[in-house]
Amino acid sequence: MNPHPDLTPDVIRGIGWLYLLLFAMNIFWTVRSYKRQESVGRLAAWAMYTVMLGVVGVAHVTVQSGSEQFLIRMPVWFKTLIDAGAKPQYYFALSIALFAAVVWLREQLVKPTVSWLILNGMVLFMTLSMTDYDFRQIVGKPDNVPIVSMLFIVAFFTWLYFKRAVDNDQRIAAGKPLFEQEDNEKVLVWPDLVYTEMICMVILTAILVAWGIVLQAPLEEPASASRTPNPSKAPWYFLGLQEMLVYYDPWMAGVVLPSMILVGLMALPYIDFNKKGNGYYTFNERKFSVLTFMFGFLPLWIGLIILGTFLRGPNWNFFGIYELWDVHKLVVLNNVNLSEYFWTWMGQPLPVAEAGSSKFLQIVMILKREWLGLVLVAGYLGALPMVMAGTIFRKFFMRMGFIRYMVFANLVLFMACLPIKMVLRWAFNLKYIVAIPEWFFNI
Repeated sequence: MNPHPDLTPDVIRGIGWLYLLLFAMNIFWTVRSYKRQESVGRLAAWAMYTVMLGVVGVAHVTVQSGSEQFLIRMPVWFKTLIDAGAKPQYYFALSIALFAAVVWLREQLVKPTVSWLILNGMVLFMTLSMTDYDFRQIVGKPDNVPIVSMLFIVAFFTWLYFKRAVDNDQRIAAGKPLFEQEDNEKVLVWPDLVYTEMICMVILTAILVAWGIVLQAPLEEPASASRTPNPSKAPWYFLGLQEMLVYYDPWMAGVVLPSMILVGLMALPYIDFNKKGNGYYTFNERKFSVLTFMFGFLPLWIGLIILGTFLRGPNWNFFGIYELWDVHKLVVLNNVNLSEYFWTWMGQPLPVAEAGSSKFLQIVMILKREWLGLVLVAGYLGALPMVMAGTIFRKFFMRMGFIRYMVFANLVLFMACLPIKMVLRWAFNLKYIVAIPEWFFNI
């Protein structure tokens, strides 16, 4: 049996509807360009591109034969290149680079033509990728379809924020009134807001009904201890936590870090001393707050959801988006604790209490074995905040005071724990900085 079945006429017709969706979108854009009296060359380019999409879409939708002569596919060399770099460290580095590029180039990205080209590129990438069987199996799962939609929704609202923020920053620099002040017409809850909410409710209900008819419910057989799914995944909103379990113990990934997220969100109004940006969009006036929040949300949360959904396959191995999820794939893991690194480097065995030793001696030997990791953790959470208070966060310390600053600094450091631990695992195969399995205490 061929593990990579070729395209069937039904699949080709389904891809054709994506091309026709792009065709309809670009008809609107071409008409918009005409009404705005853009240059003849640009208008002709949009018109030719739109016609090409329409022709390709119709050719797909009306296809009757098989796919032997079907040439419009994602190139094999491109799929091979993507799958060859299917490693979590590459994925995380690319996520950070993309985040930095979005922030750095925000003024260019919010321009209508640039953002429209990016949207076309995203949809075209999705459409061409659907010609690959393994990609279709991943994104076509009923569980994963809403996550694909979520990616476009997150991208849109991130773009919308930057569009409003860039506009307001330019207004502030030019001494003009803010967008929120200029367009500040008040409306009544009844009937204006209630009518709007009712219309949204009706539209959303119709979408959910159509969704329920078109897509099968992702129901599986009754749970059985003798036959568990492989991979066994949490719901999408917990996939970030499940990915964190790769790098931390359950008590840390499932209790401490989520609790710090909740505590941090509750503490934000009390530790924030910057009064600018209240009630209006801005980036330049709240750079640190925006960058910190967006880094925690996009690369560290949405990024982990994407990784857990589309890139983690059987046995929780990492697979490329065009790669077959082979249950027999084996990845050699040789993770080592920091204490093992240290005592091996010292040329000595790990300190271990002899059998029958007293509790006190066992505790002493455990502390001796793990002293380096304990010192590093204590220095990271205790000493490093004070070092930052005298250097990069000096202004924050002066305006916050000691207590608020320590809360703020430790929240930032806890957020940084995840990327630091991920890098240490990938670069040095470091499993735990502090490993005390006798007390179920591993960091």
